[in-house]
Amino acid sequence: MKRTYENALKLLQTRRRTARPKGAAAPPPRDAASTPATNTLKGVPSLVGMKEWLQTLGHSDRDINRLNIVHIAGTKGKGSTCAFTRSFLHAHSRRTGFPSRIGLYTSPDLRCIRERIQIDNQPIPEELFTQYFFEVWERLQPPDGASQPRQPRYLQFLALLAFHTFIRENVEAAIFETHHGGEFDATNVISRPVVTAITSLGMDHLDQLGPTVQDIAWHKSGIFKPGALALSVPQEAGLVEVMDKRAEEKGTKLRIVPPNGSLPKNNRVLSIPVQRLNCLLALEIGRGFLQQIAPGHEITAEDIAHGVDNFSWAGRFEVLVDGDSQWFLDGAHNTLSLEQVAEWYAKNVTAQRCRVLIFSHFNEDRDGVALVKNIAQALTKHNARPEYVIFTTYDEREDGSTRIDKNLKEPETPFPDYRTIYSSLWNEIDPQAAVSSESTIEGAIKAALEIGHRNGGMQVLVTGSLHLVGGALNILRP
Repeated sequence: MKRTYENALKLLQTRRRTARPKGAAAPPPRDAASTPATNTLKGVPSLVGMKEWLQTLGHSDRDINRLNIVHIAGTKGKGSTCAFTRSFLHAHSRRTGFPSRIGLYTSPDLRCIRERIQIDNQPIPEELFTQYFFEVWERLQPPDGASQPRQPRYLQFLALLAFHTFIRENVEAAIFETHHGGEFDATNVISRPVVTAITSLGMDHLDQLGPTVQDIAWHKSGIFKPGALALSVPQEAGLVEVMDKRAEEKGTKLRIVPPNGSLPKNNRVLSIPVQRLNCLLALEIGRGFLQQIAPGHEITAEDIAHGVDNFSWAGRFEVLVDGDSQWFLDGAHNTLSLEQVAEWYAKNVTAQRCRVLIFSHFNEDRDGVALVKNIAQALTKHNARPEYVIFTTYDEREDGSTRIDKNLKEPETPFPDYRTIYSSLWNEIDPQAAVSSESTIEGAIKAALEIGHRNGGMQVLVTGSLHLVGGALNILRP
């Protein structure tokens, strides 16, 4: 096969599972004192095979450890914490020269697969992605005539590609976000991270990590390693007990980062408590990283100010300004996140401009009606009730075209069209709002632009789904 970017994307798609495993496989080994022993893993743990595949690629534990890795797990705020950590280290690098190159591995992507593997604040170029993709792909193929060994699945392959890329590109610091869990996550092949950190924990991915939040805490804390700094934001008391026990088992000691640290004033970035919490955690990660890797180096007040001012994380608390129109984008898709988004939006809008909500959410595992009620109540509570509400789908373009590297996972079965249900519900909640629906994201954006044209500008909140926000970004900022 010809080594092209398009062919790399096609091959990568072949590694997707058709569906998540439904039946239980084996219970995770655990101490009954740590957490209830009711949880069972479904399918083969993602960590299985990672060490052997890295060795096949020619990478030893020592090669991985030389990347100077920060490993971050949690339920909410992982991506933002990773981005804040990168921003602080980048600010320090601009002033001192260290670390000279910073790698970042996160998921999911919104606009293109290369967003998941970044170096120095930029997704790796198509040429580099293609080159390293085929190096990994071809080295993992069996020799002619040999039996076919088990091959990495989609997320495993991407993690392997990130390790391979960062090693080949000689990064001096690498920030890795876990996929879903921790203990059995593919990224947990990292044996000697410099710093590990846990963001806010909550009830998500219950089929794989639940059924209780204590089970989730047990899984997430699996990234702790002997001698590595272990940090966490404040958690519920019962969860801290689980995490403390896990830290002891792993040969380290957990430290809770207090929520009242000093940060610069920045309403765009730090207007809601959850982002301040993520920022404070990232600041302690950066400080701990430098203490371990570059004694004598410190993150200064200047570094902190630059880090906050230059923070960006696509589709998470993101603001785009176009003349008299402002677009507030966040891929929130559960009740906790939507509450935070409503608060953030309310703190950044003005009463003089008309407010528009574009919303879309279709998911087999979440109650979309409950989410619509939640965002409506939250916006009203924070005095940011939208005058116009537009419900749409996940279809991006009116002409039906799809970008070649759109990579958010498509549903296993087509979603029902809930736009009529959501519209009727919103009319009941707020009869004064002008409610409409559009068949595509592009159509919803055009409708919002027309509203803004009639009203001399507008403030649009786009939320409810990563699919929606990714599509909106692709249209608003090609």
